[in-house]
Amino acid sequence: MRTAVVVGTGIGGLAVAGALARTGWQVTLLERAERVRAERTALILWPNGIRALHALGLGAGLAAIGTPLPAAGVRRPDGAWLVQPRASTAERSPVVVHREDLHDALIAGLGDRVDIRTGVQVRTVRTPDTGQPVVGDGRYTFAADLVVAADGIDSVLRTRLAPESAAVSSGCASWRAVIPWYRAPHLPADRPAAGETLGAGYRFIAASLGERGSAGGSSRGGIYWIATAAGAQRPEPPATQLALLRRWFANWPAPIGELLAATEPEDLVQQEVRELRPLPRSYGFPSGTGGVVLLGDSAHAMPHHLGQGACLAFEDAATLGSLVREVAPGAPLRAAVEAYSRMRIPRAATVVRQTRRMSAVLQTRGRLALRARDAALGKLTPRLLGSAASTAAQWRPPA
Repeated sequence: MRTAVVVGTGIGGLAVAGALARTGWQVTLLERAERVRAERTALILWPNGIRALHALGLGAGLAAIGTPLPAAGVRRPDGAWLVQPRASTAERSPVVVHREDLHDALIAGLGDRVDIRTGVQVRTVRTPDTGQPVVGDGRYTFAADLVVAADGIDSVLRTRLAPESAAVSSGCASWRAVIPWYRAPHLPADRPAAGETLGAGYRFIAASLGERGSAGGSSRGGIYWIATAAGAQRPEPPATQLALLRRWFANWPAPIGELLAATEPEDLVQQEVRELRPLPRSYGFPSGTGGVVLLGDSAHAMPHHLGQGACLAFEDAATLGSLVREVAPGAPLRAAVEAYSRMRIPRAATVVRQTRRMSAVLQTRGRLALRARDAALGKLTPRLLGSAASTAAQWRPPA
């Protein structure tokens, strides 16, 4: 029997655990927290992430929970257009999903070949020349033919296997919230909850989760927004952070003020934006009967500016699942681990490079620099703001 250990129950870990289990692997899924649960916000999935979920056999579930995003442009804080809305084809249209809905779909796809162990903080990893790779928490060890490190940007396994890569600040913080429909403001048709506004070190994006009333009594429908501000993570309590956001984004175009006014402190989820520098030199470490691979943020954590973090994690899961679907432990599995690294490193490096260019644009400060950026942004759109769509269009699941 082929065995795998997946470390981490984020969306990447759940996706790959389910993919392996559906092709005959016996999977042990390890989580350091006492519960497996999702963040109470949402995320935007670009076409590459959608294709990856279809390749993982989760497309039907996504169709039930995803809301297509309408074409929307980019405004300045004074309301003027930086980039006019441009219609997207169905092939290039992103969708927005509530993280709890996506989490439920991924949990439902695990099946009975996945054994979930909570309260396990993996601290060690061994990659012997013979036998199975082993991870441990200081009390117990878990051996398997394949170990998947999906334990996030602070991955212990990556620290052990790729110490050259470190998590560093990206120079900004973000806040996310979902305003449930019963509290969401009624917005005029000409200013829907859609699109992006870009200022001096600040950014605001909004999207609707379904239609008003379609979620019934569920708190999962509503309006999702994400705000980004240059600087460090804020230590104040949520109510103070919300007051700061309302001050920072005061006088920005509608519906930003209305959305922040309808947000309550308990809706708010703050995150320091961090990234890996440099990226690991390898995402696969052959060992014994198979090896260890890095997946998701443990491999290529990046700022959220192009919305590609979750999408790349699903790409990783789909690629790994395809490579090991029919592979036996031993030399064939070690070769698959090496192939995974060869396939994923160039792809991740391309997306990270584009994201860092976007980060430089978003963090532009100073009047003269802002004038230059605003004047050039329309021309830069195909290369920067449009890079998420073009990047998404390039990726296809492995045959």
